[in-house]
Amino acid sequence: MEEVFTAVAVAFEAVGALAMIVGFAIAVVLGVRSLSRGEGGAAAFTTLRTTLGAAILLGLEVLVAADLIRTITSKPSLEDAAILGLIVLIRTLLSMSIQIEIEGTLPWRRALTRSGGQMIGDAVVRDRAAAAGTAPAAGARAVDPEGVERP
Repeated sequence: MEEVFTAVAVAFEAVGALAMIVGFAIAVVLGVRSLSRGEGGAAAFTTLRTTLGAAILLGLEVLVAADLIRTITSKPSLEDAAILGLIVLIRTLLSMSIQIEIEGTLPWRRALTRSGGQMIGDAVVRDRAAAAGTAPAAGARAVDPEGVERP
């Protein structure tokens, strides 16, 4: 059974790394498209930075899950628990700092909880709306199909 959980943890780590790689590619594409629409370098940089930060955030969330799964496979020892706890703490603090950087507010002060995947999806939606000429103003909030206001 230990081999199964180890394989699952490795798969989660691969998904986390893949999320960051794919997110980087999406960020670059959205930044280039923003430049090609003539929105200016500042808008393209903001798009690139926000989308890349969201991709890193998503990848870190998956990597923390991989670390938690790995606890199932590890033999209980105080040293292993301390190392794992430190890794999870560092990744969590890094995730929080990236989220604060992207959103400009503390996570517990937001009205809605946003994941890295949701932020990437929002960036793609904003890009498509801008390409169609129906982009909302910067900072405007969109409403999803369930009627929930989204940044």
